[in-house]
Amino acid sequence: MENAQLIGLSRQSALRRNLDVVANNLANINTNGFKAQRMVFEELLMPVAQATEFESPDHPLSFTQDAGTATILTPGAIRLTGNPLDIAIEGDGYLAVEGADGEQLYTRAGNLAINPEGTLVTDAGLPILAGGAPVQINPEDGAITITKEGTISSPLGELGRLDVYNFDDPQQLAHAGTNLFSGENPIPVNDPIIRQGALEGSNVEGVSEISRMIEVTRQYKTVSKMMSQRNELRQRSIRELGSVQT
Repeated sequence: MENAQLIGLSRQSALRRNLDVVANNLANINTNGFKAQRMVFEELLMPVAQATEFESPDHPLSFTQDAGTATILTPGAIRLTGNPLDIAIEGDGYLAVEGADGEQLYTRAGNLAINPEGTLVTDAGLPILAGGAPVQINPEDGAITITKEGTISSPLGELGRLDVYNFDDPQQLAHAGTNLFSGENPIPVNDPIIRQGALEGSNVEGVSEISRMIEVTRQYKTVSKMMSQRNELRQRSIRELGSVQT
């Protein structure tokens, strides 16, 4: 395959993955605590066949490579719900969650519930941690209150204080499922700001994502057209050179 076709193919592959990221952002525009993602691209230089005997040396080929995805960590808008089990974190910080395998995970989604066993859980059924352990709540004990500092109480007394953590470099957090992150060396937030009866929404901006999707689609079509024209030119060259009388 010609070098130009290979370069175009690398660009198409990167654009397709970029489109998947944009589509996932749009699909989670109404997901509580969701953080949008962006593709990160870089230039990949690869040398062509060595031809050091020529006066003009070969030039390296410039391919498109997707280096990964970056998470946009700006907070989403906070809206009041009136549900005492809904919480939102103002500013930095992540709620600690016990994963399915017992590992500690982190989330910004605060739409909580009490499961049949009386454990305070996320909407995915994972226990929320307070003091390093799941929070047990008896609904018959009365209304649940959560203070600004994250202390959970019922009329019968204190039930625990929510574990809230931050990280030196939040970009090092790895996605571990829907609205969940995994990370190393968490730093406890000693003075979190928790709002009971409120939820943080997604930080996805719908208009921007739709505009980005249109732009990516147009770029993909442009590259496809260029590759098609290149292919037609090659076929025409073969036909005409093959018909030359020797």
